Amino acid sequence: MPTSVVIVDDQAMVRAGFAALLAASEGISVLGEAADGQEGLDLVRRLRPDVVLLDVRMPGRDGLWTARQIAQAGLATRVLMLTTFDVDDYVYAALAAGASGFLLKDAPADELVRAVRVVAAGESLLAPTVTRRLIAEVVSRRPRPASSAADVLTPREREVLTVVADGKSNAEIAAELYVSEQTVKTHVSAVLSKLGLRDRAQAVVFAYENGLK
Repeated sequence: MPTSVVIVDDQAMVRAGFAALLAASEGISVLGEAADGQEGLDLVRRLRPDVVLLDVRMPGRDGLWTARQIAQAGLATRVLMLTTFDVDDYVYAALAAGASGFLLKDAPADELVRAVRVVAAGESLLAPTVTRRLIAEVVSRRPRPASSAADVLTPREREVLTVVADGKSNAEIAAELYVSEQTVKTHVSAVLSKLGLRDRAQAVVFAYENGLK
């Protein structure tokens, strides 16, 4: 089955460009487009795409609002945020709103296609210029909780979560911890389940917020 995508951006030419690019990519199908957050949310609810490309800044309901609604509704659609702004607070806000990825609009075409595939596969993705350092800086301005929700995790699960927060792949984690990739997948699934997190992007935010990084 091809990866299905909905594109939400207030600029018609941007939507058309992304749609043409993705439709021409093997294994990707564009189901629809929307010009604002509310229309985009309605499309996602109706079409249930694998991935929705969301512009952060739009008139009316913006991308952050739409991402939160998708997360709160428990929809399986992965959110990939698109923006022209490489700004700390946008990164954190997008991830905290439920986004699985964050990509600048001026990224190369092949990087956008890769981002859609990575996010659809359940991985997290930050633009190369948007590092975890920015998340750490934003979170450092916020008070740390007295006790960590991570206490429900086993020592091994905490260790895996800490490495996930470094942005490493399952293969890299397996090599670092001297375990199999399947074991890593099992631990990551347990971490997400115990902490009530949607995906690895949320795990990155959680790790920083709870003092694990």
